[in-house]
Amino acid sequence: MPTDVTDVDVLVIGGGVNGVGIAMDAAGRGLTVALCEMHDLASATSSNSSKLIHGGLRYLEHYEFSLVRKALAEREVLLAGAPHIMWPLRFRLPHQPHLRPAWMLRIGLYLYDHLAKRKHLPRSHSLRFNANSPLKNTMKMGFEYSDGWVDDARLVVLCAMAARQHGAEIKPRTRCIQATREQGAWHVTLENTDTHINAGTEAVKQKYACAKQEHYRAKVLINAAGPWASSLFNDVITQPAPQQLRLVKGSHIVVPRLHDEPHAYILQHTDNRIVFVIPYEQQFSLIGTTDVDYHGDPAHVAIDATEVDYLCQVVNAHFKQQICPNDIVWSYSGVRPLVEEDNTQGDAQTTSRDYTFTLDAPKGAAPLLSVFGGKLTTYRLLSEAVTDAISPYFPHATGPWTKTATLPGGDFISQPALIAEWRQQYPWLSHAILQRWARSYGRLCQHFLHDCQSLAALGEDFGAGLYQQEVDYLIAEEWAYNAEDILWRRTKLGLVFNAEQQARLQQYVQTRRLQNSVSIN
Repeated sequence: MPTDVTDVDVLVIGGGVNGVGIAMDAAGRGLTVALCEMHDLASATSSNSSKLIHGGLRYLEHYEFSLVRKALAEREVLLAGAPHIMWPLRFRLPHQPHLRPAWMLRIGLYLYDHLAKRKHLPRSHSLRFNANSPLKNTMKMGFEYSDGWVDDARLVVLCAMAARQHGAEIKPRTRCIQATREQGAWHVTLENTDTHINAGTEAVKQKYACAKQEHYRAKVLINAAGPWASSLFNDVITQPAPQQLRLVKGSHIVVPRLHDEPHAYILQHTDNRIVFVIPYEQQFSLIGTTDVDYHGDPAHVAIDATEVDYLCQVVNAHFKQQICPNDIVWSYSGVRPLVEEDNTQGDAQTTSRDYTFTLDAPKGAAPLLSVFGGKLTTYRLLSEAVTDAISPYFPHATGPWTKTATLPGGDFISQPALIAEWRQQYPWLSHAILQRWARSYGRLCQHFLHDCQSLAALGEDFGAGLYQQEVDYLIAEEWAYNAEDILWRRTKLGLVFNAEQQARLQQYVQTRRLQNSVSIN
């Protein structure tokens, strides 16, 4: 047994939304928590979603009333606690009689309005499309209802920051390579996956970038590895997996904005699937998703030509403005880890998006809790239920607390009010920058603004208003490791950065990280 061992109450494997949610909840109840993630936070499924906080209107067709009810109720909770990264969004659903009759849609929307209490969101109603509609003129009527938008990757980072505020140790780019039960505890070996730095001398590279192993002793081990939750049993824990997952690929494309309206659209297709068209980052439309069974390593998932053609076909069947693959400015794919019930192999879109977890706690042995399935909207409920399940092992643990919690930076009333406050305080900042910061950081941007009196004080502009002060903050406080972390997960500025700007940012981040390593060591 190694002599240098860190003792914790709970060790969480997985830095997606469920893992960081559990770490946040458990740490806030007074438990000592460590979390490891083999890549960046939110680097897999949790940053490759449709970016929605929603009840799941289409799940009603599959009679998942319980999932929809709790997701609708949770939608209100989340919107109240994170006004910087979540906000209400109205959806328009064009009616096509040959797909679903109007009476069916009306009943579905009535249930959607009434299955749970609504505080922030208005109810649904029918509407008529006129000649100014972006939809084709053959579509005359439809329906409008409410759901919510979320910056999914920032949700994960903010939950990780909240966990850290309560004492949790958050360790991105750290892989769990072995976990064994010994003497009533889990003995866990972690390995740093940062194995190279492309800057500095060879001596510096070897000193600060070599793989490093760390050892932890945990009273409870939590497997929140998302698409890897089942395979973790073969590779790390070496015992049979209690649940096998059905991996389903969901792909999205981003194109120049299809219309100027603030609404999103939900489009029906002849295969009974639906496709969202969502206003995205001011200039773009986000289109998705697909549902395709996936076999292989989730780390290598990517959109294929069939999915691109499918999404373009659905959009072109509805909108006056037509799109083709050449219009795509970005695409991404994620693997949803769905729980397959009764070993059935029905259509991927009919498989439940609900979560489940198993608790393996043989007498005298350290407990193992494994999470399977789930969706963004119910991450907090899952985290609370998981911490409730392990609390009996910790008599000092306090009760649930996250339902009324505000995520870091979210202590303000509304984005317009916050922007107005900043315009008075920082008149030299453009509205575009203030709006982006309000939607990404809320009051957290005070970390890099507090002593600035001019644009020059923000340092180098790497492009699109991404200044040095913001980059330094992301490296120091939000675990940003490279340009990709910053451009695609901490922000979405990768959509507007050119290759030269990306290369310059990457060079700066490497240099800054190297400087930080030298100063620390």
